[in-house]
Amino acid sequence: MSAEDLGIIGSALFYGYAFGKLTNGFLADHANIKRFFAAGVLMSALINLMMGRTELLWVWIVLWGSNGWFQGYGAPTGAVVLSQWFSNRERGKMYGIWSTGHAIGEGLTFVLSGALVSFFGWQAGFWGPGLICIFAALGIYLLMQDRPQSMGLPPVADWKNDHADEKKEIKTWDAQRSILKRPSVWILGLSSAMMYVTRYAINSWGILYLQEAKGYTLIEAGSILGVNTLAGLIGCVAYGYISDKFFRAKRPPVTLIFGVLEIAALFIIFFAEPGQPVLLTSAFILYGFMLSGLLAALGGLFAIDISPKNAAGAAMGFIGVFSYLAAGTQDQISGYLIEQGTTIVDGVRHYDFSQAILFWIGGSILSLILASTLWRVKVLE
Repeated sequence: MSAEDLGIIGSALFYGYAFGKLTNGFLADHANIKRFFAAGVLMSALINLMMGRTELLWVWIVLWGSNGWFQGYGAPTGAVVLSQWFSNRERGKMYGIWSTGHAIGEGLTFVLSGALVSFFGWQAGFWGPGLICIFAALGIYLLMQDRPQSMGLPPVADWKNDHADEKKEIKTWDAQRSILKRPSVWILGLSSAMMYVTRYAINSWGILYLQEAKGYTLIEAGSILGVNTLAGLIGCVAYGYISDKFFRAKRPPVTLIFGVLEIAALFIIFFAEPGQPVLLTSAFILYGFMLSGLLAALGGLFAIDISPKNAAGAAMGFIGVFSYLAAGTQDQISGYLIEQGTTIVDGVRHYDFSQAILFWIGGSILSLILASTLWRVKVLE
């Protein structure tokens, strides 16, 4: 397959995930959580097992887009579980722990899938995770529970005596529709989208940038970017703990702190003089730490806070469609901007990142400005 073919297949996953997160978010609020989540993981596993059995491009696109849609069961389901089983003042810490799954999964992908492909061929990169996720789906079905009320337990807000400002309960469909009428949720979606521009810009172009602009080898560039995984694990948990412990579950003050430091790290990464590996690595650690905290907040936690709890899945899905549409279009815009200043000298292509860097940093700055307008938005029960 050509690079263009692979790009089309990869974007199908992004777009499938974006709309899967939206539609499944609305469905998750009504579904039995453990059955719904287990079904999504099982279908994703089965699609993985089907990959590699044909050379038809359109089949790959359909399968990989469908895989993204079924993977879109995960985040909204997690949002519903967090909103139903944890009260307002403990949800940030638990959301932070839950969010580490992204970094853990990414790390396992690099190690496990890489090893499977090396020893058993490229098809094993699909089949191995597919088999693992069949067992994961079984584990979810056996160990997970639906809402507390389904087990004869009281709502968590009653149990913890942790009621928010609004106690009026509305029907689930009405609660979901109310999300679309909240300007704060739309602003949060745009803020998350801008942050995802920066996130996937670094993920997609970071290694090439470090090679071209900073003069590092491929191995050195990969190693520097690799620190983001560990820093991100800590950052997710730290954001939730800090906002719960020191700010009484108020997210905007912590978002402001994390956002300013994340932007500062980007300025060091892009504008510090080459030949300072310790400074650059430290900046990437700071960036990974702060970015993961911001992604946890803007990508779901704050949306759960400011939406009715019986519409947590819909809120998560609504934010997700903003985030992943932005992720899907970022590569195209960045590629165009980089190509504008690219030159070829003696047959060697030299990339110009100057315009793209402004686009990437601008995404983070605009994200922080949008998030700051939500300072006085109230948490709902």
